[in-house]
Amino acid sequence: MHKLLVLYPHPTDPEAFKAHYEGTHLPLAAKLPGMLDHRYSFEVHAEPESPYFALFEADFPNAATMAAALASPEGQAVQADVPNYATGGAVVLDYPVLTR
Repeated sequence: MHKLLVLYPHPTDPEAFKAHYEGTHLPLAAKLPGMLDHRYSFEVHAEPESPYFALFEADFPNAATMAAALASPEGQAVQADVPNYATGGAVVLDYPVLTR
């Protein structure tokens, strides 16, 4: 399994972020080819304070499938939409999931 993790710093307008994210961005992301599952949260906690407002996780069977999804027309549409709501930018990480 390979994970994609997107961390969103605090935006200038949290309500506008949430509205666009849930109404526009997540439906775009749901179309990523080869994605097995995805989830998100606006409740990102840390001590003393989280630098992140929201996060998105996606599961792919492997890194090649994730790379192909991001390079696809659907992936390009998802990436092009980020500046429309993420005024604080986004940190994108990906990694293989290791199990014992």
